[in-house]
This record gives sequence, structure tokens and C-alpha cells, in this order.
Amino acid sequence: MTDFVHLHLHTEYSLLDGAVRLLQVAPDPNDPKKTIKTHPLCDALKARGMDAVAITDHGNMYGVHTFVSVLRQDGIKPIIGEEFYVADDMYAKTADVLKQRYHLILLAKNMTGYKNLMKLSSLAFVDGFYMKPRIDLKHIREYSEGLICLSACLAGKVPHLLLQGKYEEAKAAAIEMRDIFEPGDFYIELQDHRLQEDKIVLNPLCQIAREIGVKVVATNDVHYIEKEEADIQDTMMCITLGCKKSEINGARFETDEFYLKSGDEMAELFGWCPEAIATTREIADKVDGDYFITKHASIIPKYTNEEMGDRDEAQYLRDLAYEGVKRKYGYINDEITKRLEYELGVIHKCGFDGYFLIVWDYVHAAQQMGIPVGPGRGSGCGSIVAYGIGITDIDPLKYQLLFERFLSEERVSMPDFDVDFCFVRRQEIIDYCIKKYGKDNVSQIIAYSTMTAKAVVKDVARVLDVPYNEAANWVKEIPAMGKPLLPQVLTEGSDFYSEDFKKIYDNNPTAKNVIDIAMKLEGMPRQTSMHAAGVVICADPIVEHCALSRNGPIVTTQFDKVIVEELGLLKMDFLGLKTLTDIDEALKLIKADKGIDLDFHKLGYEDHKVYELIASGDCEAVFQLESGGMKKFMAQLQPDNLEDVVAGISMYRPGPMQFIDLFLEGKRHPDQVQYAHPLLKEILENTYGCIVYQEQVMQIAQKIAGFSFGGADIMRRAIAKKKLAVLEQQRDIFLHGGKLEGDKTGKYVPGAVANGVSEEIANHLFDQILKFASYAFNKSHAAAYTFLTYQTAYLKCYYPTHFIVAVVNNRITNADEVKHYMNYLRRTGVKTLSPDINRSQKNFSIEGENVRYGLMGIKNVGEQAMEYVLSERAQNGPFKDIRDFLDRCAGQVNKRMIESLIKGGALDSFGKTRATLMASYERIMDTVLADKKNKLSGQMSLFDELIEDEEIKYTETEEYPKSDILKYEKEVLGMYLSGHPLDDYRDDKHEFDFDTSMLFVEEADEDGNVNMAVDKNLENKQVKFGCIVSSAEKKVTSKQQKFAVGRVEDRSGSIAFSMYPRAYEKYGELLLADAPLKVVGKIDLRDESEPKISIEKLELWKNSDAEVKHAEPTAKKSNGILYVLVFNNVEKDMVADVLAMHPGNTPCQAQVKQNGVSKLMEFSQRVEICPDLLSRLEDVLGVNRVKYVERK
Repeated sequence: MTDFVHLHLHTEYSLLDGAVRLLQVAPDPNDPKKTIKTHPLCDALKARGMDAVAITDHGNMYGVHTFVSVLRQDGIKPIIGEEFYVADDMYAKTADVLKQRYHLILLAKNMTGYKNLMKLSSLAFVDGFYMKPRIDLKHIREYSEGLICLSACLAGKVPHLLLQGKYEEAKAAAIEMRDIFEPGDFYIELQDHRLQEDKIVLNPLCQIAREIGVKVVATNDVHYIEKEEADIQDTMMCITLGCKKSEINGARFETDEFYLKSGDEMAELFGWCPEAIATTREIADKVDGDYFITKHASIIPKYTNEEMGDRDEAQYLRDLAYEGVKRKYGYINDEITKRLEYELGVIHKCGFDGYFLIVWDYVHAAQQMGIPVGPGRGSGCGSIVAYGIGITDIDPLKYQLLFERFLSEERVSMPDFDVDFCFVRRQEIIDYCIKKYGKDNVSQIIAYSTMTAKAVVKDVARVLDVPYNEAANWVKEIPAMGKPLLPQVLTEGSDFYSEDFKKIYDNNPTAKNVIDIAMKLEGMPRQTSMHAAGVVICADPIVEHCALSRNGPIVTTQFDKVIVEELGLLKMDFLGLKTLTDIDEALKLIKADKGIDLDFHKLGYEDHKVYELIASGDCEAVFQLESGGMKKFMAQLQPDNLEDVVAGISMYRPGPMQFIDLFLEGKRHPDQVQYAHPLLKEILENTYGCIVYQEQVMQIAQKIAGFSFGGADIMRRAIAKKKLAVLEQQRDIFLHGGKLEGDKTGKYVPGAVANGVSEEIANHLFDQILKFASYAFNKSHAAAYTFLTYQTAYLKCYYPTHFIVAVVNNRITNADEVKHYMNYLRRTGVKTLSPDINRSQKNFSIEGENVRYGLMGIKNVGEQAMEYVLSERAQNGPFKDIRDFLDRCAGQVNKRMIESLIKGGALDSFGKTRATLMASYERIMDTVLADKKNKLSGQMSLFDELIEDEEIKYTETEEYPKSDILKYEKEVLGMYLSGHPLDDYRDDKHEFDFDTSMLFVEEADEDGNVNMAVDKNLENKQVKFGCIVSSAEKKVTSKQQKFAVGRVEDRSGSIAFSMYPRAYEKYGELLLADAPLKVVGKIDLRDESEPKISIEKLELWKNSDAEVKHAEPTAKKSNGILYVLVFNNVEKDMVADVLAMHPGNTPCQAQVKQNGVSKLMEFSQRVEICPDLLSRLEDVLGVNRVKYVERK
């Protein structure tokens, strides 16, 4: 077996290019319900007898940490490297230099080399990025210490020049690179992938190496592990390039030689140059394989500010805590002092004083800047220190929240304060941290999107030219819940097993081929993005610990959040929460409209009317309570205090839902609740005998069995793992005492029996803990978020219109949500007024008892343009007409925006029909722009002078039919305002049992975040409802049978439909009827992101109230003059011919210019002004020589 080390290898982190898997999750062959992690690269290396390997991904170090971790687990030496893109000047970013970049391999010998590798990789992204991350030799020279350089593949500069026949230039380039690195650390790379180009450059490369005194090294440009996987990698490349397998693309590999060859294969390939094989070992031996540490202790920046003076972090935190607690409670008693001293002691002993101060600092800064901050999130709300200094806003003593759920001596781990900010102003806090700690010390965090089951099947199918609808039907059978792996979906006994998907796989050869390939690609990183909340704050430049990348203009780490934390870097979560913005905007609206300042610190959380609102189920837009199920539950619960709402929210989740009846019974009859031991009443009284919170589990362990709270948290975590051996061990300690595994203090737990509790009762209590503990929720988090629930309910109770308008304004670009909430207001009797260019604000606004539609809610209305319009209106008054509007805003608004304003009714106040405005605006706009141009150039024609006292007005046109008005409103507003196509239609016979508002409900996840979710009870349910067809597309199956897909809508919303061949044959023509329909069909929820109805029957919806009245258009008497400018008799005759085609009562005058003389004449033919007339005249004379002027 030949000794050989692969030094040029692309893992899956050479995104959608490399297909070498480092880590792969697969179903456990012994238990289909479980998964295992495999190491494909390591397995292949061991099979080939190889003990070292390098990672050289394209332009990044994304995979380095995972690479080192898995290789060390398998006893293989990791060599960290990167294949760089090298430009002549990394700062040159013009089109002509786009392709002037070359490949170069750099490998780190030691920690110095690794740090330099990180700096170069970071520079390439942060400063050199131009389509690709690019570095240049100048910077490589600066950071060359500790690095080994290989001249790279055919895309390297030396081979590239050789292929052009430029031997001396190639040699010069090699010498330049050789001289950058320490003697003996530059190597000429030899590759042979059976490519003609490889053959051409091999001998010249060897000759250059001899002439400049460097060694050659053999590499294979490894992109996949086995030769048979060439097709898999090619498929992945096609996905990246957006091409099909049948198409030719130069970026795809020409041979199947780019695999992990054995040492013997490489030796045979380079038998003519054994030195090149031996050199691989020389390079591997140069590398220190142990310098990279995968797990570090926490690196917390030292906190300082001017106010601290000579106080250290611990003293400053202590002073802030005592001052804050006294301010919040108004006093400090023994209970408060004891809790404060205990927490401060633990915080200091664990070394987290600075951490608390860093969080306090940016929370305090946000408050000073007027940025809404949440009352708290997660277990940190259990800290009285955090409450005192203002990180949280919930009293841990009042609500019995435990500090040990957050931090304890028994289980020392990095605390984690997640802080919610107004989602609009979140970036301001990040900018504040950048300013305080330095731009090099603060970064956001990368995230990787992977190829998921459904997506990868669709991608592979597209590449293999499988019809989209066919692949879409396959993936419908993949479960939508959770994150299934394709092998799990195909494995009976798995939680994700789909019998229908398995049948497709077994019976359809095309599907089998697609799915087999997809399984190979599933789970690979597809692209990078940015973590939604994570921010790293470091004591020194982050690049000293982790390479940096870019996400647009924002700098991110190259490692994801898990690895960032393993490296010991301080990760903060700055979350953007819309609810905070909703509350803040509502308070501002109330202040502006009513002059009232609301302060929830003064108002408190005990208003009985608020709880009556919650109990009524009228919880639209109320945080965490908006789903249909939650509304119903609150109506059953009838909460009358905050503790009830906290408990209700905590229970309404999968798992604890099974105890809801028991909880409700206890609420209704608290005197009948039975407790297994008297000590439990104090702990469980607020939740009517049910264990709802993790904190209660900890309190029971402490009271009954003598655990410390920190030890109780260790027990709770152990129980949650549900391992039988662990459960029995915990039971024994709970009953009879002992030492907890993982307790760093080594404290002895006395146990329940030693505390005087009988073994029978203690066993029963532990069974109760097991029953509830798996589902128990974090009370600290639930209580904090319930503060926001109460605040939104209060605003909904006392200021419903202001609150809903605030909610809408924070979702103004989401037409569906705007429609949803405006429909709610309509149902409560609040009218939505049409947008108005002279009355509307940028956002929706309160106007008396009604709501005025906001201009930014109109499609195609740009924010910058609208801000200019509003500024102009504020400075110079309302717009008189469309000419005035265009005169004052020309250059800021475009035709598409004007058209949308007209369609949405925003220009109705000008007193003209929308059809008139639509027929006139382009000509008026062109005239305005031409006039401005002429005035700027100082040129005015006699034609302009003759009519300068006349204002150009409109082409009077009959208003659109109601159906068109509504269609245009829906197009640009996302909703109907002046009516609805179904306004005159009623379910007189009570036939309907469904409308689209029933499709989605809002559900809270375990963190309390509210998301829209499909009502799963509707799956496969047959329904009947009334609707109109929004869109319909006829299609043909592979058997040439016709079917249709599209969308239908009712007053509440819309739903996608499919009409299969049998139904289409009977009812397909009705889809084109342009009339209301009655639909019978079954709800299809297989794709939860797009609920559908499978239409089985259609019929026209006839209704006695729906008489459509078509009035004959009547010609309006014109009160204007049509002017034209002609230069000769030929043009005059052509104009006369056009005028004769449009007889009417409007006079037409011509300015005739001949022989330097200009005169005005009137045509005998009078005309009807219409778009066709004006268009024809403009075709003959040009836009600027036709003007219609309406007389005043």
C-alpha cells in the first residue's frame, strides 16, 4: 500500500461543487426512529490506509472545525488549508478584472499559519470580494509565515500561463510565489485527471520546478469520494449552474477522475515521478496536527465605562444591582438582600460579572435611544440581578422564578440572555456595539441552508428534466412536519415513514432514480445566509479566533453559531420582535390622536376588563393568543389574572395539552384539587395541582428530597433525556439520596425518605414528575412573554383601532396580513377609507372613527418617492389636480407608480373618473416633462405661447365597470375597498360550510413565537363554499387528459385549486365564466406551505340580489379644445383624416407653421376626445405636438 496524503480536497463546504461528506446524518439501522452520524470521508480514508488529509475548500474555511473534529475522532491527522482566488489587485472591482483571478492552495503548518490563513480568508471576503472572495500576492506576502503553498490546479496562474505557451512568464510567476514563503514551503503541484490540458503542462511544470529549485507534489483535485459518485457531483453542479444534464456547460467536469484515489492508484498515475508521491508525506509531516483546539473556555471582553471609575466589574455590578432593586421595589428587605447576595456570589464565582454588564450596557443604551426592549426572554428572567439592573422587567420574587434555572454553581455553563428589540431598530443596537467594542471585535454570525428532503428531490428532478408537476406530486407525500430524511420517509417503522412515497419509489423507475440521487445530496450545505439574531462580541479582533465572511454589506463569521460558542466566543442574541414594534407604534398613535401617555409600569397588569377580553376569545392580534385553538382555550379557561394566562400559554402546546382538562377542572373547582403531599400545595396551587413549569419540578425536588435548586435543575435535565438507566438512577437519588452526576459542587442529596416522606409517596411523586416533566415549560420565559400578551390585550381592549392600525403598519408590505386585519376592523364596524394623495399618510392612519389607507400599502409605490410626495404636500399644500401633482413631483414618480395610485383610488379626490385619469396621465406626464425640459433649455415654441393661458386637462372617459374597479383595487391594494365581487351574493340556502378564513390558525411554538399554521383538522375534508376564480391555467397530463390549476377567492382570502381530468371534463368551462361559483371539493394539506382544494364540482352561483346593471355609456359634452401643431399641408390633411374617424362636439385648432409664418386655424370637423383619437394623432405628429386643453 503506497504512502500517500491527499492535499487538495473539496468537501461539501465548497458549496454545491465539492461532494466529499465530512458528517452525514443517517437512520439508525437498528432503530428506524433514531438517527446516527457517519463520517464518510474518514471511513474512506481508513479503508485506503491513509492517516492524514487536507481540506482545501474554494475560497472559504466554513468546514474547518467540523473537518478537524471528525478526523480527530477517527485518529486521522487534519491539515487545514484553503484554495484561494488570487487577483492581481484585490481592491480592483471592475468588469474587466472579473475573470483575472487564479487558484492557489495554502496549508497551515502551525497555529501561526492557521491565524494567517484566517486573516487572508477574512481579507478576501471583507475587502476583496467581487463575485468571489479574492486575495492578492501583496497580502499573502504579508501573512505568509507558517504557510505552505501549492501552485494549484489548471486554474492556477503557473499552469494557466503554460497553457497559453508563456513558459518564461509561468516561470517568473513561480519564482515570485517561491520567494514569498519560507525556503522549501512552495511546491509545484502536479495533477492528472486524464485531461488533455493536464498532459500538456506536466512536463513544463516539472522543468520549472527543477530550474527554480523547488519540489513537485502530486495531488488529485478531489471533489467526491468514490469514482461512481462522479454523476452525483455532476448533478450537484447542474443544480448550482441552473442547467439540465442534457445541456453542455463548460464548468462541469469532463472526466470521472476527481475522486479520492488510493495511494496505489496515485503511485501508478505518477510512476514516472515518484518524488511527487513522496512529497505528500513530507508536507504532511511538516504540519503540526494538534494546534487546532476545537473547544475553548469562554472569552468574555472586560467591561469598562467612564462611570466605573476605579471600581472593578464585580463592584460595579453590585452597585447597579442594589440601586436598581431599591428603585424598583422601593425598599430592600432581608428576602431581597439574601437573593441578591446569593446571585451576585454565584455570578462572580462563575466569572460572569462582565457578561451581565455587557448585556446591561446595550439594553440600557437601547432604552436611552428610545428603542423598545422586551421585558425578558428565557430563563434569565429568573435573576433578581438582571431585574434590578434592567436587563429584564419581570419580578422573579413575585412570580417565583428561579435563578438556578439560568445559572448555578452545580452546572457552570455560559449564561444566555436573549434580548428582544423592536425589529425595525434592531440594527441600531448592533451598530452601537460596533462603535463601543470596535468594528473588528463585533460580527454577526453565518448560517448554512442545507438541501432538505423536498427541495433536493425537486432540484434533482429539474436537472434530470422530469416535469415539474410530476416531481411536485412526489414530494407532496413527504411529511411536512419536522425535518424528515428521505431514507426515514422510505423506512417502515420510522416516525416519518410515508407509505405513498414508498409506493412511488418502488413502482416508478424515474422517481427511484431521482430519489436515489437526492439521498446522496440531502443535507449538504446549499448556500450561506445570516443567523437571525446572533452577534459575536469579542475582547480582541474576531479574526484571531475565527475567519470572517460577508452577507451583502454585513460582516459575519465563517463558522455557525454552534461552532462559535465552542470556540468560546461570546454570542449574544439580538432578536427582532414585531410585537414590541406593534406596541410602540400603538402608543405613539394613541398619544398623537388622544394626547394620552400610557405607561404599563404605572398601569400594572391587573385590569379585569383586559382579562374579560381575553376570556371572550376576541384575541385577534393579541400576542400568543391569536390562534383559533388558543382563543377557544382562553374562553374555556376564563383567566382572571396573569398567572392563569401564563399557565394557559404554557399548557397549550403538544404534550401538555393532554392535561388541559385536569387543569380546567382545577381552575373551576380549586377546593377539590388533591395534593400527594402537603408541601406540594404551595408549589402547585397556582396551576391547580398540575406540574406546568420546569421551575415547579425543581421546587418539588428541593422541598421533598432536599436537592439544591442547581442540583434539581441537573435532575430535571437528566429526566428530559428519557433514558431508562438515567431515570432509575434519578429515582434512587430522589428517594434515598446520593450524589448527582454532573454536579460540580459534589453536594450530597439527602433524599425524600430522609426528609420524612414515605417511600410510597416519594415514588408516587417521582412518577408525577416523570409524567409532567417532559412537557414542563420554562416559566421565566412564559411569564415574560405573557407581559407582552397582556399589553397587547390592554391596547386591544381600550384602543382597538389604534392597536390594529399599528399592527397593520408593521406588516404593510404583506398584502395578506393587511387584508386579514382590515377585514377584522370592518367586522367591528370600522370603515377603511380609500387611499387619498391629499389625505393619506405614508402608513395607515386614524381619521375620526375610521382608518385611512396608507400610501405605502399601494403596490409599486416606492418609499423614497412617497416621502418626497408627502414632504412636497406638507410644504406647499394639497395637490389640485393630476397636472399639479405631476408638475410638483416630476422626476420623483414614475408611470407605474401613477398607474397604481389611480387604480387604488388615491387620485379620486381630483374629481375625475379613474378611467379618465388612466386615459390622460401618460400624455400629461410627457407634456410636463417636455415643458420642464424646454424651460430648462430656454426654448418655447409659438405653439406653446398661443395656448399658454390654457391648462392641459383630461381626456374625459366613462368610469370603468364596477368589476374592473374592484379588479384594479385588488391588484394594487391586495384587497377590495369600494366593494367586493361577492357583495350582492348571499348563502340564502345555508349551503356553505367553509370559507378561506378557516384555513389558517395562529399557533405558538415552545418559545412563545406566534406563527401561522394550517388547521390540520381540515385535511381531506369535503367542503362547500362560494367564490370567484382569481386565476386558472389549463394543463395536460402525460396521457393527454386536460386538467386545471389556479386560485379561487372568497371575501376572506384565497386558496389554490386543482381540478383533475374527470371534474375538468364536466365543469372546466365554468372556470372561464367570470362569474361567482359554488364549489364542492376536498381540502388537500399535503403541502402545508400551500393548502389546496381539489375541486370535484362547480356550479354558477345565482342570486336574486345580484342583478348586474349595465348602463349604456353616454357621451359627455366636452368643454375643451384640441390643439395640434402642423408644418405642412400633408400633415394637415393627415390630421383631418384622423379627425373624421372620431366625430363629436370638441373643436380642434391647428397652429400651422409655413415659410417662417405661424397662424392659428380651426378644422371644420369636431371630434369626440378618446384615447384612440389622441393615440392616432400622436402617431402622426408626435407626442409634443398634440394637446387637449379643457376650458376653465
